[in-house]
Order: sequence, then structure tokens, then C-alpha cells
Amino acid sequence: MGKYKNLPNKVVANYPDGTQKVIFNTTEPHLVEKEMSELIDWTIAHLKSGEIHPLVVIGLFIYEFLSIHPFQDGNGRLSRLLTNLLLLQSGYKFVSYVSFESLIEKKKKSYYEALMEGEKNRSTGNELINSWMLFFLDSLKEMIQRLERKYDVFRVKGGYLNERQKKIRVFIGEAQPVRLGDLVKFMPGISVNTLKKDLQYLKKEQFIDSAGKNKGTVYIIKG
Repeated sequence: MGKYKNLPNKVVANYPDGTQKVIFNTTEPHLVEKEMSELIDWTIAHLKSGEIHPLVVIGLFIYEFLSIHPFQDGNGRLSRLLTNLLLLQSGYKFVSYVSFESLIEKKKKSYYEALMEGEKNRSTGNELINSWMLFFLDSLKEMIQRLERKYDVFRVKGGYLNERQKKIRVFIGEAQPVRLGDLVKFMPGISVNTLKKDLQYLKKEQFIDSAGKNKGTVYIIKG
């Protein structure tokens, strides 16, 4: 595939041999305002009603936005910003921690191919956007997987424990099995309730394990 360029009403691929190919035609300038207004109204209504899954609504919005191509330049970058905004508004907070933009840059060829599959028959009875929707949803899945890998690295390093929790983990590792009373003696300036919460958190995050009940509970490093 060649490099892509936006022209009035067209997205064009420039090839190394100097040839150009129209990838798809975009909305006529005099229709842009009307089509964008209709698209925004449709998107707001369906995100509010919940009749269609929000990821489908957002995927359709981005496809139509790129099809309309309301600006001479920057439509792709703006579409990624709008994707993040709509996902955040729909409760998909993970997009705050992983870049959709960098993912698309690495998958630019597949990105355009998925768009072209639908755009080549735009506004006809043969227009199918299944390739685009699969690309969009697969990209979100990959973003989640990237974030999970980051989390795994972060977790191994123990970087999300505060200093007190790190000290508790080290103490348990050196003195296990440890009772709450042992921990109170080790950290006399910390309240019992705070230490209990730290133990619960360390157990939830699978740094430690426990055995026994109530006052007989002991804590050990999770193997």
C-alpha cells in the first residue's frame, strides 16, 4: 500500500512509482454540515437509549465520521480523540491508560483496508462495514491486552504498593507465619484498622495468603 493523502472529496494513496489511486470518495462539501448533524444526533440518541451496544454505536460513528471527512486534514487524528471521548463517556475507562493512536499507527494498512472494504460501495445496497467493525473491536481488545501486560509488569515490580504495604510484605516474608498482633508490634505507630486494610489489600492482590480464622489467622507470602 502507498502513503495516504486527503484531497477535497477524496482519500488518495500515493505509491512509490508516482502513481495515485483514489481509495474512497468522501462527502461533497455542501452536504458535510447536514450529514455531520444527522450523525451526531443519531449517535447521542442511541448511546442514550441503549438499544444498540455502545461499542457498536461508537464504531459506526467513527466509520461515518471518516466517510464524511468533514475537514481537509486531521480527520484520522480527530477520530481517535473522539473515539477516546465516546469510550470514556460510555464507561470504558481503560482508554485513559493505553494509546489508541499508537495502535492505529502500527496497524495503518489494516486500518485503511477495513475502511476501504465498506467505503468502496458507500451509499449503495452493497455497502458492508463488517470488516471495519471487526477491526475496531479487535483493536479495543488489543488495547486491553496491552494494558493487562503493563499491569502484569507493574505488579511483578510491586510498584503500586505504598511504602507501608511494601514493609508489611517484606516483614511477612521474613517472619512468616505472621499474626496481626505481630504486625502491630512491628509497626506500633500504625492503627490496627489500617493494618487490617493493608492485609486485606495484599491478600486481594495475591501477594500474601492466610490460614485460620479471627484471632487465629496467620499470614504468609503467597507461593
